[in-house]
Amino acid sequence: MKCLKLDRRSSLVLFAATLAAGAGGMAQHARAEGFPAKPVQLIVPFPPGGAVDIVGRLISKKLGDRLGQPVVIENKAGAGTVVGAGYVANATADGYTLLISSGSTFTVNPALQAKLPYDPVKSYEPIGMVARVPLILLANREVPVSNLKQLITAVQRTPDRYSYGSFGNGTTGHFAAELTWSAAGIKLMHVPYRGSSPAMADLMGGQIPFTIDTVAAALPQLKAGKIKAIAVTGATRATQLPDVPTVAESGFAGFAADSWLAVVAPRGLPADAKAKLHNALAETLADADIRSKLVASGLEPAYAPGDAVLAQIEDELPRMRAIAQRAQIRPD
Repeated sequence: MKCLKLDRRSSLVLFAATLAAGAGGMAQHARAEGFPAKPVQLIVPFPPGGAVDIVGRLISKKLGDRLGQPVVIENKAGAGTVVGAGYVANATADGYTLLISSGSTFTVNPALQAKLPYDPVKSYEPIGMVARVPLILLANREVPVSNLKQLITAVQRTPDRYSYGSFGNGTTGHFAAELTWSAAGIKLMHVPYRGSSPAMADLMGGQIPFTIDTVAAALPQLKAGKIKAIAVTGATRATQLPDVPTVAESGFAGFAADSWLAVVAPRGLPADAKAKLHNALAETLADADIRSKLVASGLEPAYAPGDAVLAQIEDELPRMRAIAQRAQIRPD
């Protein structure tokens, strides 16, 4: 009888161990195959209504459809994207917290500020590029300048006469303008505004002769004939403005300076989550409806995988630091 009790006890122990092993295996399998098991949070480091917010909301629905879970937008604006970017950099690297932001987060802020709550390369796992944001050099209608060559000639004749506005000190527009002037060998006085609307109002009113802004912001006024387009600063012409040449086409081969939007996650993302996010974003941005809506918003669809985003940051960051030093751009 004693021997029988031992056998039963041994059987119970073996059965319990088998159950535990099976449960552990199922848990591991669930962790490996179950992402995402709950809604994914997409942080927008800008207030609602801006270009990044619009794009985030545009892609979130179809991205969620492909992941099988809702993708929920949360705006965490402040300090020139630093608040939202820092939040994501310090979030758990499980795939449930993502950031969509512009190149200013990854190359402009680090070029201007020595201390940030994130590192543009070490803090993030790039998921993919979403779009490029074309920037455009604009002129008041009464200024006797219609192209970049004429602008350069006018500034050279009267170096102290001309100024230009941007939608903010240390913004991508400010950097793109300074890169343009540096390439052209001219200098214009910078007049920073707090946003695109006041700068556009002063351009139309003649208070400033030139501005540099996004194509999206400029389109309504260009279509109404209230301002003139001089050149776009990106590598290619804007889809919405096919007749406006690039700076490169205007005599400066190889010139390119625009902004871009990318989705990233905290560094250390599990391989399965990373793969699913990569695939879902690629499929979302291959959707014809998404692409047409991006173009209608004044952006250029430009999906690229995470490795390309990292290469973009590593290539652009030293150039931004150089122009910040050369033009003496300082944070507000």
